[in-house]
Amino acid sequence: MNQTFMKEKKILPLVLSMSLPMVISMAVNSLYNIIDSYFVAKVSENAMTALALVYPVQNLINAIAIGFGVGMNAIIAFYLGAGDNIRANKAATQGTVLSFLHGMLLMVVCIMGMPAFLKNFSSDAQITRLALLYCNRAFLFSPVIMLGLSYEKIFQSIGKMNVSMFSMLCGCIVNIILDPVLIFGIGFFPALGIAGAAYATGIGQCVTLILYLLFYFFGNTPIKLNRTYLKFDPAIVRKLYTIGISATLNLALPSLLISVLNGLLAGFSEKYVLVLGVYYKLQTFIYLTANGIIQGIRPLMGYNFGAGEYGRVKKIYHTALRMNIGIMLLGMLLSWLIPEQLIGLFTNSQETITIGVTALHIISFGFVISAVSITCSGALEGLGKGYQSLFISLLRYVAVILPAAYLFSRFNGADGVWYAFCFTEFISAGFAAFIYGRENNKSRLPA
Repeated sequence: MNQTFMKEKKILPLVLSMSLPMVISMAVNSLYNIIDSYFVAKVSENAMTALALVYPVQNLINAIAIGFGVGMNAIIAFYLGAGDNIRANKAATQGTVLSFLHGMLLMVVCIMGMPAFLKNFSSDAQITRLALLYCNRAFLFSPVIMLGLSYEKIFQSIGKMNVSMFSMLCGCIVNIILDPVLIFGIGFFPALGIAGAAYATGIGQCVTLILYLLFYFFGNTPIKLNRTYLKFDPAIVRKLYTIGISATLNLALPSLLISVLNGLLAGFSEKYVLVLGVYYKLQTFIYLTANGIIQGIRPLMGYNFGAGEYGRVKKIYHTALRMNIGIMLLGMLLSWLIPEQLIGLFTNSQETITIGVTALHIISFGFVISAVSITCSGALEGLGKGYQSLFISLLRYVAVILPAAYLFSRFNGADGVWYAFCFTEFISAGFAAFIYGRENNKSRLPA
């Protein structure tokens, strides 16, 4: 299989062909949490609050899986662009093994650490019991998640975006079918409540992994995983972790942010904690769509950078930026046109819906400008500049928003936390544009 289409096809059709399957894939991926939340909300508001408390740790597991996969994606694409298939195979093989080990470690650590984690955010015994009931089952599938993401990134690095889209879509359909069956007990299945949601999601993830394996073993895949490539190459492993750790932290920082904000909002009311959890379910759908475009352009930028096609790197970046601006504008419009319906998907409480509508209205003012930070950060990862991408994320999720949320909440109550989101996006966008421009100059890329 020849990947030269990545440096020969016209930019817009190329970006669309690579990104649209990933937009669909990322949208489908976000449905896992949305669907779980929708059906769990039918159980009780306490169950939904329990799910919101578990979400940061779930997000951390996904962040590590995706982040390390981003490292694999960037390195494989770069070596393919440079014509070095042996190192591309080594990166894929060693990255997959390391991903599985990460999954096993996370499964043990997260299950053992959750009781202590939950005590920091809720004193309600029922909410804690429900949270443990869910996470102790969901976290068992951590190795599956890690392996699935590894194969996803391998297929993305060679331009087979449709494989990711199809596999993730099938897993999501299985999840949709099993959620009501296992939660409420339909037919001969027992009613498992919130535990059923965990099993439904895990089984869906297993289906996705099985399909990846079938495509790998029976498809025409230029990347080969083989025992001969298992001897660890220090240079490759170092690159995997250099980009992977930075990308992981980029994705994991929201978990830290949510945990800190949960503690801050709990001082006002647990309803604000629920609203923050609901908001992240909704914004996941919007931002993961934008991130689907980023996933589509990463291998393109890495391949063209490795091949010395710097002009195409510039065009790919600007095309992605325009597409992300359009997506975030749509997200803002939906937040103003149908906020009650969006929040109402997850709660029947009118007080909670009112709080959620206010939150959506305020936070959404930062959506459009956030496209700059998202695109710059993802483009830098595609070019192998993980640390620079991490710096942008540190600004968005720690350095600016946390002190802003604390200060604004002193003057505006819980609404001050929502204002901090909007404020942070404007500050971060300016820094992101500056960092990306500087790194382009260093790499002799057109700005």
